[in-house]
Amino acid sequence: MGIHRLNHAVLYVRDITRSVAFYRDLLGFRVVMERPGTAAFLQAPDSTNDHDIGLFAMGDGLSDSPAGTTSVGLYHLGWEVGTLGELAELADVLDRAGALVGATDHGTTKSIYARDPDGLEFEVAWLVPARLIDDVAIAGRMRRGVRLDLGREVARYGAHTRGGVGISTPAAPV
Repeated sequence: MGIHRLNHAVLYVRDITRSVAFYRDLLGFRVVMERPGTAAFLQAPDSTNDHDIGLFAMGDGLSDSPAGTTSVGLYHLGWEVGTLGELAELADVLDRAGALVGATDHGTTKSIYARDPDGLEFEVAWLVPARLIDDVAIAGRMRRGVRLDLGREVARYGAHTRGGVGISTPAAPV
């Protein structure tokens, strides 16, 4: 018995309409079920899950989550994209919307970070395919806070190279 992937996450938000618009319009999620003004369930563009995010409205008067500042709690959700070109396109969309908050080179993963309208952070990453992981990529896993240079990574790996989709360490020898 073993867990093999995250199926969905549930987020409490202030305004369901605003949050649905954010995830739909910027990230391409589609609504699969909605309880107007109360809840919505959304599926990521290339997902096979029933839904990837459940959103529940809590009302405008609530404050941001104190997790990570004055309490324990979830830091962020992390999703994958298929290519560096998709990651670059998404970074541009999020930047233009004022939601992009960072971009980090983790060696075997290339990540951007953004916040939704309620300040909830998420990561979107491209994973270096196992066949392309080298000593430089492995060494990069040990670094912290290295700014991602998407142009350099696209030049190195190609804009259309399919990512590792869940593989962030070299494949075992056969």
